[in-house]
Amino acid sequence: MNAPVNRHPRPSLDRVRRIAAQLAAGGAALCLLAWLVNPARFFQSYLVGFMFWVGISVACLAVIMVHHLVGGLWGFAIRRPAEAGALTVPLMALLFLPIVLGMRYLYPWTDPSVLAAHAVVRAKVQYLNVNFFLIRALIYFVIWTGLALVLNWGSRVQDRTEAPYPTHRLQTLSGPGMVLYFLTVTFAAVDWGMSLEPDWFSSIYGVMLLVGHVLATLALFIIVATWYSETEPLSEVATPQAFNDLGNLLLGFVMLWAYMSFSQYLITWSGNLAEEIPWYLRRSVGGWRPIAAILIVFHFFVPFFLLLSQDRKRKARALTKVCIAILFMRFVDNTWLYLPAFQARSILEFWSVIPAFAAIGGIWMVVFLNRLDARSLLPQNNPQLIAALEHHGHGD
Repeated sequence: MNAPVNRHPRPSLDRVRRIAAQLAAGGAALCLLAWLVNPARFFQSYLVGFMFWVGISVACLAVIMVHHLVGGLWGFAIRRPAEAGALTVPLMALLFLPIVLGMRYLYPWTDPSVLAAHAVVRAKVQYLNVNFFLIRALIYFVIWTGLALVLNWGSRVQDRTEAPYPTHRLQTLSGPGMVLYFLTVTFAAVDWGMSLEPDWFSSIYGVMLLVGHVLATLALFIIVATWYSETEPLSEVATPQAFNDLGNLLLGFVMLWAYMSFSQYLITWSGNLAEEIPWYLRRSVGGWRPIAAILIVFHFFVPFFLLLSQDRKRKARALTKVCIAILFMRFVDNTWLYLPAFQARSILEFWSVIPAFAAIGGIWMVVFLNRLDARSLLPQNNPQLIAALEHHGHGD
């Protein structure tokens, strides 16, 4: 049995694609100017934009695999966007090259004088060295690309046959795939984020970033699902109940991000260790202090209370407004996490953050929309989809 077929044209995304391409071109031109004016600040700003978008690309894998494992109507509303987003991983591997070229501006452990002066950093040289760093990055991208290709290939096979084996294979793959995802994303967070300050360590840092990535991905794809919610066949699954479930997931990850962030702070404060406290001190002075307060209020408390309302979660457009705010706060959180590592006292020292974010995001969005346009908005021949439609009905 097939899912409903498309009977009405999709909303045109040509205008969105053009805007994304213009942002990419304008951002790239300003990035070139930033590189000419101050190479160090350019690479540091570029890292913020890269970490935001690569986090969304990779978190798409988690969304797909979790849905294969647990099912639910909510997943079918965002599965095609997640599959399209996962296929941007090779793009992010290409966009990782500026990070490689700018390593000496980003990572203190690449400087022999830093190794000579800091015994703690020198003790990590077997792990924190350029060759091993690049090998690990290659491994991460190979695994992520492999998962993205296999998951999309399995989905295409599923669309072509009513036999149950493609669904079972995707479920079987998703279990070990989630383990690989968790390990690689955690290590990548340590390599690309935590090692900006190699004398500092947190056992919860990688998981905290992972949760933030999934939160941003859910917010983005709820917006996409809203855009298509009145278009068949997605209208069959983009029901108020599906958006309510997505809103509950969003609420859960907002709470989980707050828990991880507060736990890291609490452990650091209670431990009162000299090598851990400076990380928070750098993020609590100058222009970073109000940003920390903004994150507490607008990244947790405001979305938390807004998402408690079932009525708001069941209305796609109202939920979309919350998602836009969450995406903006994810960007703010990225600046707060990474930029203070470069001894800056305010985000105003990094004007190139915006063009870097726009350039990477514009390119990402063009590739994503092209992938999304290439397939039906709804998976075909999926027994989970048929069961979900029968359970919820079409008017819930």
